Amino acid sequence: MRITFLGTGTSHGIPVLGCSCSVCSSPDPRDTRWRSSALVEGDQGEVLLLDAGPEFRLQALRACITRLDAVFITHAHADHVHGLDDIRPLSRKSALPVHAGRADCEELRARFSYAFGGGQEGGGKPRIGLSELGTLPVRVGGLRVQPVPLLHGERPVLGYRIGGLAYLTDCSAVPPASMELLAGLDLLVVDALRERPHPTHLSVGQALELAARLSPGRLLLTHLCHDLSHAGLELRCASAGLPFPAGPAHDGLRVELPGRPAA
Repeated sequence: MRITFLGTGTSHGIPVLGCSCSVCSSPDPRDTRWRSSALVEGDQGEVLLLDAGPEFRLQALRACITRLDAVFITHAHADHVHGLDDIRPLSRKSALPVHAGRADCEELRARFSYAFGGGQEGGGKPRIGLSELGTLPVRVGGLRVQPVPLLHGERPVLGYRIGGLAYLTDCSAVPPASMELLAGLDLLVVDALRERPHPTHLSVGQALELAARLSPGRLLLTHLCHDLSHAGLELRCASAGLPFPAGPAHDGLRVELPGRPAA
């Protein structure tokens, strides 16, 4: 199995419009961050998209995405779903399964009402096979996708565990029952917005503390704002003294994970 980070930035993206800070003007390409999204490819050829933000078309072109088997939405905030219209070329033959929590499905039906209603086709509409997620895992080929309930401030959102991978973006707390779903990870990907506390996101320190409790094989930080340079975050993670490799993810990063037997 492999994960490709399509974007690792916060809701503004980096560079932030109108900002000339050291990160937004950085020559390090790892400091350019599109909105957070990831692609997961299974050993049997499965292709899953985790969120579809505003840059999805550009992300898909850069990652050479030519097909998708399913989309899994963490929550319906704009920076995670406003690229859904761009699945149109990938859903010509049949509706593409799009999975989300119940409240987020309602938001998607309202936000993309033209895709679910009648009316003329015009330039075409994305064919979205919307499916409400509960607590049970979803099978896509040989991949088992387990929803992981999280809190984004007061808002319930979802992370996902797929084999030895957990992808937890836009979260400020992991409920105890969800911690039980995160044991024995090969790779933990987690929100780490900035060093300062934030009401709806984990700080870098909180993300490192969470990782220390879960003790994955590897930690990668995502949903990073322009307070944090990639090089600075590498040093911050190295100084944390964790007993496993830890650092920031960056756009375009691909990580191979060991295969696991299907549960």
